[in-house]
Amino acid sequence: MSSEQTPTPQTTGPRPRRLTYAALLAALEGLALVVGGVWILVLGLTGEPDDRQQAVTGGITLVVLALLPLLAARGLLGRRSWSRGPAVITQLMALPVAYNLLQADSMAIPAGIALAVVAVAALVLLVNPETTRALGIRGPGNPGDVGK
Repeated sequence: MSSEQTPTPQTTGPRPRRLTYAALLAALEGLALVVGGVWILVLGLTGEPDDRQQAVTGGITLVVLALLPLLAARGLLGRRSWSRGPAVITQLMALPVAYNLLQADSMAIPAGIALAVVAVAALVLLVNPETTRALGIRGPGNPGDVGK
């Protein structure tokens, strides 16, 4: 039987809701990074920042960083097993950012709460056994069909 005829875990059955929700949360974070990056970039170019070069660099950096969660979200929707790694990394990177936002004495505190909730929820969804099975990821000690 060829590999084209053999059904793979990535394409059989409907996509679990948990996987869809994880992809949506990753996409939401990516879009937020794009919006924030463009906002900083525009303010750096049109406003009067303390350091224009730093503002432009920060804006471009945020837009480039947005590629990680956006690509992960696309991969999760397509049931690509590689996509869970970048999605988990994105959530782990978001937690210290949320903590720093929570330490601020300003309007950043609600943003920190929202980011922390989204990151923890996405992590829970990404490590869920149903999500892992849907992505075709085998755990340690679970060789699957390797011997066949």
